[in-house]
Amino acid sequence: QVQLVESGGGLVQPGGSLRLSCIASGFSIGWYGLSWYRQAPGKERELVARISMGAGTKDYSDSVQGRFTISRDDVKNAVWLQMSSLKSEDTAVYLCNARHTTLSDFDYWGQGTQVTVSS
Repeated sequence: QVQLVESGGGLVQPGGSLRLSCIASGFSIGWYGLSWYRQAPGKERELVARISMGAGTKDYSDSVQGRFTISRDDVKNAVWLQMSSLKSEDTAVYLCNARHTTLSDFDYWGQGTQVTVSS
């Protein structure tokens, strides 16, 4: 059974840090690009960060550039999002996505983990 399971969300004060994890099972992530998205209430889903197969390329949205870092470990079948200098506008459900680099039908999503930035 293919699964992506996120963890690491929670309540944090502005300026704080969190590290989100996404563990894949039922498939190997080696041929997949991996991304973190977020969705806040009443807003569209937003791409936050993505990392290419082999970690050769990392891209970030303007809103998180310099504050968030995406990384992957294909042996552990995992992707992480290190978030620092968190702001209230970072509050959202964060979702992990795995998309095969050539086979577009192989596109998987996790259930999400809630991140709340508030004092």
